Amino acid sequence: MTRKQIKEQAARYAKFVEWSDEDKIFIGRCPELMLGGVHGNDEAKVYAELCEAAEEMVELIYTDGREMPEPLGKFSGKFVLRVEPAIHRRLAAKALAAGESLNSYCVKTLVKA
Repeated sequence: MTRKQIKEQAARYAKFVEWSDEDKIFIGRCPELMLGGVHGNDEAKVYAELCEAAEEMVELIYTDGREMPEPLGKFSGKFVLRVEPAIHRRLAAKALAAGESLNSYCVKTLVKA
């Protein structure tokens, strides 16, 4: 597998960097390829290291002759969430008070989580 092929394969996997309030550092993960991650104080550097780590994992998997894990597929943007009626009512009331649809209110709430 060439370096270019390794980079292209690694690019297929989801990578994300988030701030950890608990650890006071940025943590980068690529859950489809590895359990652990990388961390540091500079978000851009953590992302660059994460990309390198993902490429190393692709190369290791290929070298070991193992099958590559499937990358997360395409998503429709819709999912059903079951909650207790009381929670549904409370969310609807909060959305109404905020002047938003229930969907919009829930999306904003999930993004903050």
